[in-house]
Amino acid sequence: MKKTIAIIGSGFSALAAACYLAQQGNSVTVYEKNESIGGRARQFKKEGFTFDMGPSWYWMPDVFERFFNDFNKKTSDYYELIKLNPAYRVYFGVEDFISICDNLEEIKTTFENIETGSGQKLQKFIDEAKSNYDIAIKDLVYRPGISPLELITVQTTLKLNQFFSTVSRDIRKVFKDERLIQILEFPVLFLGAKPDKTPSFYNFMNYADFGLGTWHPKTGMFDVIKGIEKLALELGVTIKTNSPIDKIVVENKTAVGITIKDQFIKADIILSGADYHHTETLLNKEDRKYSEEYWKSRVFAPSSLLFFIGFNKKIANISHHALFFDADFKEHAAAIYDNPKWPESPLFYANFPSKTDLSAAPEGMESGFFLIPLAPGITDTAALREEYFEKIITRFEKLTQQEVKQNIIFKKSYCKNDFITDYNAYKGNAYGMANTLLQTAFLRPKLKSPKVRNLYFTGQLTVPGPGVPPALISGKLAAELIQKSIRSKKDEITI
Repeated sequence: MKKTIAIIGSGFSALAAACYLAQQGNSVTVYEKNESIGGRARQFKKEGFTFDMGPSWYWMPDVFERFFNDFNKKTSDYYELIKLNPAYRVYFGVEDFISICDNLEEIKTTFENIETGSGQKLQKFIDEAKSNYDIAIKDLVYRPGISPLELITVQTTLKLNQFFSTVSRDIRKVFKDERLIQILEFPVLFLGAKPDKTPSFYNFMNYADFGLGTWHPKTGMFDVIKGIEKLALELGVTIKTNSPIDKIVVENKTAVGITIKDQFIKADIILSGADYHHTETLLNKEDRKYSEEYWKSRVFAPSSLLFFIGFNKKIANISHHALFFDADFKEHAAAIYDNPKWPESPLFYANFPSKTDLSAAPEGMESGFFLIPLAPGITDTAALREEYFEKIITRFEKLTQQEVKQNIIFKKSYCKNDFITDYNAYKGNAYGMANTLLQTAFLRPKLKSPKVRNLYFTGQLTVPGPGVPPALISGKLAAELIQKSIRSKKDEITI
């Protein structure tokens, strides 16, 4: 039996789910509160400059390919990919930086030149990471997080010890140079937690980095959103923007529709790709699964202070992606997770898309995107934004040995308050809920409401977790649960 399905939000997970559900013949409509689609992956344009507002790293290309393959399509049917070389550069001080190139053999040589014997050690480390990747990304993350038994396989039992050690501990057993350690710890930051709190099994992120490489859609990550939108429209999905949801209407413990600007819209099934906490506030209190105390007790991935900058000249001595690790990592991490506050000396990330895509900036100019990770819920003021911009741009000039401040045409900032306003993000988080051991798989908020029939969730606060590839997978998992319910013609709940 085919159903009328209302999807809240138009980020990666919501759009992915829309495609799967429409493929099954359902009538699917996506409702987006903002004027453009994409959720956190929206695009910002000004004075000839173009920026991705959120995700800017294209990792795990196999996950994207698998998504489009599910519709007998390829990524190349919708957008063009460029493999970056160098993938990124990491700055530790003036004339002290390491470039990570686009293949493992050269990366091993880079490591060996810094620490004797580390090239061979890196090969062994990446071999183990690939084994974990094959288990996690090709299998485990495609399970819906219903039961702990989903995690018990022959392969995972052989790696049980890795769930009781940490990424940081295992890396530090093998490598001694602090710069190499930080480069190897960096990828798990995409999971939203500290390396010393992340199970070592998650070193599969290092294979995603060194093994599969860093890619860039020709004109930015928004190309992927446009590609999935095109696929969705081909499948018959309707997408409506400027449509904020006022309420999810529940009758007899069953979701029956939504209201937008006080207008009731009937739906057989509702799937929310919006912030999970916010979505539950659209329900009456008795229909919510998770309390405010629950959300307060969770470990959230960081929020961010972002700057989108147009420069009137080309920026030298910089790569497309650049990480600035010239400050103390542990102090910055403590300011996010242990004692939430603005970090004294923050690490930061810079992205110059016009290094790869000339259309991202007018001729002879450069588009720059800067990001400082911050604790969610932190105080956000215009004065603090400006103070921290001065901190990082001064360090940027020193580390890349050039003056750029006087070449700024415009600067747009974006921080916690904007994440709340634009995305209803809990505490203004940018990446969702961290993937710690106690917030993994079946321990995360559920894809299917246990209190309201025909209500489902998808996205970074549920299974499998934060990041763009997991968001695509989350959309698929939610769609599969919905289709299973439609086929069985029943949707059991716990009252």
